[in-house]
Amino acid sequence: MRPAALDWSVDNCTITRAMAILGERWTLVVLREVFNGVRRFDDMRVRTGIPRQVLTNRLASLVEQGVLRREPYREPGSRLRHEYRLTEKGLDLWPVLVAVLGWGDRYLADPEGSPLSVGHRDCAAEVRVELRCADGHEVVDPRDVLPRPGPGARRRTP
Repeated sequence: MRPAALDWSVDNCTITRAMAILGERWTLVVLREVFNGVRRFDDMRVRTGIPRQVLTNRLASLVEQGVLRREPYREPGSRLRHEYRLTEKGLDLWPVLVAVLGWGDRYLADPEGSPLSVGHRDCAAEVRVELRCADGHEVVDPRDVLPRPGPGARRRTP
């Protein structure tokens, strides 16, 4: 049976566009650090072990894409430097990081567990990502989801 998805083009796919920004190996690690409050270049470099030039490139790309913004700061007696803050576009990636963390915890954690946990500030309960349809029904099984052309879909030309 021929999949219906073959009838529409993926040339303008937003997953492809998102992965052009997020798909590089160190990008989500940089975002993890910023979400954890590590905002300064040297702190990120030491904490993650990301090579200096790679970190420079990742930060510049995330700023250029509007995911992070640079904020100036100056330590007494030092030159002007910048730290990196999440923009609204960056904050909207939080569920993506929580989903990746949950997947990693399920399949890749050490026997003693994950070194990172996220909890709700108000009640301290573990935070996890849940899928719901627009009518509010929880979607647990991926087989209950039907991929279909969206409003920007284009018919595929043979």
